[in-house]
Amino acid sequence: MAKIDASTRIAAHSLGKTAACAKRRFRFDVPGGAIRGNMKRNLPGSTMNTEIATALRVIHAMGPDGFPQDSAWELAPSIHFNADWQGRNADPLRETEVRLLWTPELLFLKFLARFREITVFADAEPSGRRGHLWDRDVAEVFLQPDSSDPLRYKEFEVSPNGMWIDLDLSHGQRRDLQSGLRRRVALDEETHTWIAELALPIKSITPRFDPYVTWRVNFFRVEGAAEPRFYSAWKPTLTPEPNFHVPAAFGNLIFSE
Repeated sequence: MAKIDASTRIAAHSLGKTAACAKRRFRFDVPGGAIRGNMKRNLPGSTMNTEIATALRVIHAMGPDGFPQDSAWELAPSIHFNADWQGRNADPLRETEVRLLWTPELLFLKFLARFREITVFADAEPSGRRGHLWDRDVAEVFLQPDSSDPLRYKEFEVSPNGMWIDLDLSHGQRRDLQSGLRRRVALDEETHTWIAELALPIKSITPRFDPYVTWRVNFFRVEGAAEPRFYSAWKPTLTPEPNFHVPAAFGNLIFSE
């Protein structure tokens, strides 16, 4: 595990043996449930290169696997990005779409990722957790519910074959978050897309959730078997070398009802 110094500059990670992902669909069953809420405003549509991401409160019953139904995701505003961490070298064939939904207990994220190639690890812990997941293809979200300390935030990653990692980062140090996240992933080689849905327990992110408080957030993708890999970011970090750990570059996340 590479050390992150107090300035949050992350060291480059070495690449090991790669594993190509064959055509198949990955599904991860989770307990079902139905959570409903009142929606005071509806903000469908999409945004690109803005400062704000919007999570929409779930008002539909959950699907049998405990994730929002398609009809709920369709209402959620989307953001898109396809440029690198410096805001350059846009690649529409590697575009990422992100949508967010929430309940008082859970924050849901959905990544829709277009890809040119897939490179994944072949091994993980029984739970699917995998250290150094960023050395292969991943989608990532960094969340900062309290920006009063800019060097504290949470990191969640998921790969095209369903592996994951969650981390608590504070002042250049990282530890396993043990958030209890759930995920659901599907890969389609014919359309060159993969989809990942995450269910993040909000209590693992902040002990006192207030939907009227704006969080800080950024979204990322990594793709490629060898350097130079494609490091893309919603809000560019503008560092000389690929570096996602720049909280000052985060955008805003608001919770809409």
